[in-house]
Amino acid sequence: MDTRPIADPDLEAYAAAHSSPEPHWLRTAAEATRAGTDSPGMMVGHLVGRFLGMLVAFGRPQRILEFGTFTGYSALSMAEALPPGGRITSLELNPRHVALARSHIAASPHADRIEVIEGPALDSVGRLGGPFDLVFIDADKPGYIGYYEAALPLLSPHALLVADNVLWDGRVLDPVDDTTRAIVAFNEHVAADPRVERVMLTLRDGMTLVRKRA
Repeated sequence: MDTRPIADPDLEAYAAAHSSPEPHWLRTAAEATRAGTDSPGMMVGHLVGRFLGMLVAFGRPQRILEFGTFTGYSALSMAEALPPGGRITSLELNPRHVALARSHIAASPHADRIEVIEGPALDSVGRLGGPFDLVFIDADKPGYIGYYEAALPLLSPHALLVADNVLWDGRVLDPVDDTTRAIVAFNEHVAADPRVERVMLTLRDGMTLVRKRA
C-alpha cells in the first residue's frame, strides 16, 4: 500500500528538536517500546506526546479516558501535565501491552495517577461513570466509531475528544484496505455529526479534536 508522508521527516525532526524534551522516564519507555515491540509506530512519539501534554496543561482536566494504552507513552505524557487530583483511566485489550504499560507507569513519578484496565474497551467503558474532561482515542481503527459514540455521553460540558491516526499515512485519500476504510468511515461520521465542532490537524499521522456543541 502506498503511503504519503503527512510532514517532511526532516521538518518533523526539526520540530521535535525545538520542542520540550521528554523526561527521562518517558524517554526510557520510548526506547523500550522501539527495541522490544513489533509495532513501535503505534506509539504516539515525541511531538504528539508533547502536544497531548500541552492540551492537558491548558484544559486542566480532572478525569481523562484513553482508548488504547499500548506501552503507556501517551498516558504518561498526559499524566505529566495533570492538575492536582487528576486521574487517567486507560483501556487496553492486549495483555502484553498492559504488562509493558504498567511497568513503564510504575517506573514513573505518576503511578498513582494512571489506571490501566485490561479487556475489550467497550465492555470496560460501559462500567465507567462520567464525566470525563478529555478523551483520547488511539486503539484499533475499526472500533473508532464505537469508541466515539461510547465516549460522547461521558464528556463533561467543556470536554475535548482527541482521535489519533485520522490521516493514516495519507491512505485516506485512496482507501484500498479495510483499516483505511474504517478510518475514512470514522472521519465522515464525525464530519457529519451535528452534535459537535471539530478540527482535523496534520500533526504526525493526523489528529481530530472534537468538542460538543453548547
